[in-house]
Amino acid sequence: MSFTLKDGNTPFQFPVNPEEVNISRSKGYETVNMLEHGEFDFAQGEKVKEITFSSFFPKRYDPSYCMDEKYFLDPRVAMNVLNTFLISKKPLRFIISETGVNVPVFIVSLNSSFRGGETGDIYFDLTLRTWRDSKVEKVGSAASASKSGSRTDLKKNSKTYTVKSGDSLSKIAKLELGSSSKWNEIYKLNAKIIGSDPNRIKPGQKLVMP
Repeated sequence: MSFTLKDGNTPFQFPVNPEEVNISRSKGYETVNMLEHGEFDFAQGEKVKEITFSSFFPKRYDPSYCMDEKYFLDPRVAMNVLNTFLISKKPLRFIISETGVNVPVFIVSLNSSFRGGETGDIYFDLTLRTWRDSKVEKVGSAASASKSGSRTDLKKNSKTYTVKSGDSLSKIAKLELGSSSKWNEIYKLNAKIIGSDPNRIKPGQKLVMP
């Protein structure tokens, strides 16, 4: 098994395999306040994965624990390569042989340390985040329509406004609805959030707009 970062066709192989690799996965949600029915969560798809592991760059090559010698680099040179990857705006490909891990990534965190009695060796902690190309579909396209369900439509049709310091319902009505006289329409939809006094809205409250 080997751990490799590829910049185009140029491989950078880690000389010592880490003892463990942690892969973090999670799912995103957006919370929307729906009229008088309270809050609803809408799934937003899988979040970007994080891959973390720790290892070290040895000063001297030792075949008992080091990988292919042809990829062996001086620890300072190896750290410079990782630092170059860290500031690069181009994704790399991270591959763990003999597994299903073969993904485009960015290096988002790189920490190094030295230990007494191990002169020349450099230890490091590395965090990678998987990269996905952003693809935006045309609004109203057949593909978008086929993927849209009733719950998605509800989310899109429910416009909200976050109260800021100095706001009032009449000010929000003028800004969002074109007439300050429509403040009562906003209050009716958000009475449970605002309370009995329509003049006591608070910064940070999310109001559903008509």
